[in-house]
Amino acid sequence: MWEPYKKGFRAFLQLEKSLSDNSVEAYGRDIEKLTQYLQQKGIEKNPAAIELADLQQFVHWVAELGMTPTSQARIISGIRAFFQFCSIEQIVTNDPTVLLEAPKLKRALPDVLTFGEIETIIQQLDLSKPEGVRNKAILETMYSCGLRVSEVINLKISQLYFKQGYIRVLGKGDKERLVPIGKSAIKHIRIYQDDIRVHVPIQKGQDDILFLNRRGSKLTRVMIFLLLKDLVQKAGINKNISPHTFRHSFATHLVEGGADLRAVQEMLGHESITTTEIYTHLDRDFLRDTLQTFHPAFKQ
Repeated sequence: MWEPYKKGFRAFLQLEKSLSDNSVEAYGRDIEKLTQYLQQKGIEKNPAAIELADLQQFVHWVAELGMTPTSQARIISGIRAFFQFCSIEQIVTNDPTVLLEAPKLKRALPDVLTFGEIETIIQQLDLSKPEGVRNKAILETMYSCGLRVSEVINLKISQLYFKQGYIRVLGKGDKERLVPIGKSAIKHIRIYQDDIRVHVPIQKGQDDILFLNRRGSKLTRVMIFLLLKDLVQKAGINKNISPHTFRHSFATHLVEGGADLRAVQEMLGHESITTTEIYTHLDRDFLRDTLQTFHPAFKQ
């Protein structure tokens, strides 16, 4: 009964939303859970007949399976996306998910590096070694542009527009965005290209990849993770740091400097502004100073 709707939903996610195969699969599993529930309870309804009460019972059933609040919220998000598709395609006249509540999630705020700490981490690199020069260019680019680790390892020479001061980034769901790049990052990429990369025997099909390992192939995410872990330890910084911390710090420093949240959203390539708000955790001092500067009650 639900198969045609599932197929239509998959096509909608791939063609209209341009989501990656992994995301499409994840949404598919969410709808599979719902139909599994309906089948188990003997509820023979098509999407047009589903009501809010049915979905509330489904959410209760999911919770009883022992799923974490995060997993429950993820499934509800998938169900909402499905009924949004049904509304657009006029399969349903009323969206039953409008009043559907997801479990409240406690968001753990990730560690943020100060600008000084980022400089200290980069200073631990051994620039007498070829990989040290390359790694400096990588870290400068990650912090300058707020890139995801997958975006930096897939960055291509053909995506660099240094004269204009931009790079073209291919992000999640193959969505492209133009991101400004700082002078320091440009300088160190050029040093890497001119002094190191020219001497690397490039593997077939890797010619356009900017950052290469010594064998001339694309780097892995794990390599960047291990590099940072080693540098943080050498720098004596006692924080839980991953490549994503550079991206998070980039966003936080921009907002603390007064950048518009929409501009940060654009640079990070977030589809939703709420995602940007999560990444741009502001410290308590900054929030207090902002209130004292702009709020009338705090000026007295």
